[in-house]
Amino acid sequence: MDTMQGLKRTDYCGAFTAADDGRQAVVCGWVQRVRDKGMLVFIDLRDRTGVMQLAFDDKTAADLRAKAQTVRAEFVLMAKGAVRRRESVNRDLPTGEVELYVDDLRILAKAQTPPFEITDQTNVKEELRLRYRYLDLRRSEMQHALLMRHKIVKVAHDYYDENGFIEIETPALIKSTPEGARDYLVPSRVHPGAFY
Repeated sequence: MDTMQGLKRTDYCGAFTAADDGRQAVVCGWVQRVRDKGMLVFIDLRDRTGVMQLAFDDKTAADLRAKAQTVRAEFVLMAKGAVRRRESVNRDLPTGEVELYVDDLRILAKAQTPPFEITDQTNVKEELRLRYRYLDLRRSEMQHALLMRHKIVKVAHDYYDENGFIEIETPALIKSTPEGARDYLVPSRVHPGAFY
């Protein structure tokens, strides 16, 4: 696996527009899909804000293009390159006018083939989605729900703070889990005399 050393994300995948043409950028995310056309390779990279197309062509270094051809769905990537206008605009994507012409590709983590495709139009049973909840939470529909919850909690916290309330946390180190796992409090009930 590669490391992030020397690179830092400059933008989220869903933030690019035609106004960014020619700008250098670094993006990170999960691979949505790969289209390998031999000398042309396109990778749709997804993060919580949207999808950005990564492009590799015959002018790309051969070893870099070969590396891009090894990528599969849900690999975690970091890519650096220049934003450029796409030859064929995709009107279905907010970032469909531009792509990132990659000059540095890093595979941060490989992934096995997921049990279902990570898309909003998924038609798998809820039982399977719940078994692989950590994958299901990558879908934008689920991320939207988490973001909405965050905003509601933030508004409530801000309201109470502005009105002189103080939030007090109990000495529990973690919140209760719905899976039935044992909650550990200070001191430990499992190891007498020990603390967590």
